[in-house]
Amino acid sequence: MKYSIFFSAALMALALSACDRPTVVTPATVVNVPVPGPAGPTGASGATGSTGNTGATGYTGATGSTGDTGASGKSGNSTTVIVAPAVPEK
Repeated sequence: MKYSIFFSAALMALALSACDRPTVVTPATVVNVPVPGPAGPTGASGATGSTGNTGATGYTGATGSTGDTGASGKSGNSTTVIVAPAVPEK
């Protein structure tokens, strides 16, 4: 009986200590988020580009042909038509 009480007490101590496990707390992970700062100064202007080459001059066109000579006019019939000037209205 001596041993049974001692054995029971040891068994209860082991059983109770096995149930009470301390919780392991892991530290929170720190995330560094970059924060944009103020805008920097404006950069210098770029250099001006070079000028392009001048184009070639075109060829002179050919001279056109001479037109036909007009027909001779017909002779009149000796009748003279006189047109009186218009009289202005009053």
